[in-house]
Amino acid sequence: MRIIERAILAAVLVVAVGMLGGIAHGAAAPDKLVGIHSARVMSQSMPWMAQEAGLFKKYNIDFNLVFISSSSIVTAALLGGDAEMTVTGGIGNVAAYVRGTTDVVFVGGIKNVMTQTIVAGGNIKRPEELKGKRIGVSRIGGNSHYFTIQALRRYGMDATKDVTFLQTGGDPETLAALMSGALEVANLTPPSDAQAIKRGYHYVIYGPDLKIPYVATAFVTKRSVIAKRPQVIGNFMRAMAETAKLMHTDRDFVYKVLGKYLRITDRSVLDSAYNAEIKVLEPRLVVKMESLQATLDELAQTDARAKKIKPQELVDSRYLDELEKSGFFDQLWRKQ
Repeated sequence: MRIIERAILAAVLVVAVGMLGGIAHGAAAPDKLVGIHSARVMSQSMPWMAQEAGLFKKYNIDFNLVFISSSSIVTAALLGGDAEMTVTGGIGNVAAYVRGTTDVVFVGGIKNVMTQTIVAGGNIKRPEELKGKRIGVSRIGGNSHYFTIQALRRYGMDATKDVTFLQTGGDPETLAALMSGALEVANLTPPSDAQAIKRGYHYVIYGPDLKIPYVATAFVTKRSVIAKRPQVIGNFMRAMAETAKLMHTDRDFVYKVLGKYLRITDRSVLDSAYNAEIKVLEPRLVVKMESLQATLDELAQTDARAKKIKPQELVDSRYLDELEKSGFFDQLWRKQ
């Protein structure tokens, strides 16, 4: 009888252990998170870097990144529930907030100044010579369009009257259109601008010199997403904090990842892109209020509601505050 009882007990224990194992396995399943980015450029490559470095796995996230050109369209997709996190320029998100969609919120920054450039070939060499020309931008209403308006204004030109904009869909497409002759002038972002220079084109306006304040690349989600999934968003931000450190300290790794995703292997092109961008990428993911204010000021010219909004209203800093107060950032950057 004891033999039978022991056999039954053993069988029960096996089943129980199996059930516990299944529960534990279920609890450890990665949290799915869908993200969108609006440009295939270095400043929006952090999710690629995190994926290749195993940081999403470290923080138990199954992150799926989708490309959709233009900040405004990415914002619409976020608000429509197609994604829970975006890596994009600020203009579309700020415009949505100004129109009353206050669910949209910035939780971290990557780049707070614009680094686009205006590139051309032939005899177009000075900003004044851009008048009457066709300028390729990724999307009307996106970062490249905004930069061109601001840059031309600094040289006494009105973009609505003095140039014609042509939408291409993205930075690689703009470069291709320039090289094919479909465009006379192109707005490009690293590393596409370096590729154009390598092929004999030249800078007409070099954006990094202008230091135009703007939330050029940021992490944007919804307040309702944070309310439902605060820990998942927190883990995502930790992964991005580690990625920022990686990008600032491991140039060869960055080149390897950019080579894989952008199919660029020319070291001189990668050097040019890295040297231009790394100086303005935020090591601690700060969103600067003056950069948000600059965007609000631009929108205020056509929408008076923007004048009543403070940049702080657009930001939820809980994750960055926690990373600072907990010593996470300090410990991370001590690991040199």
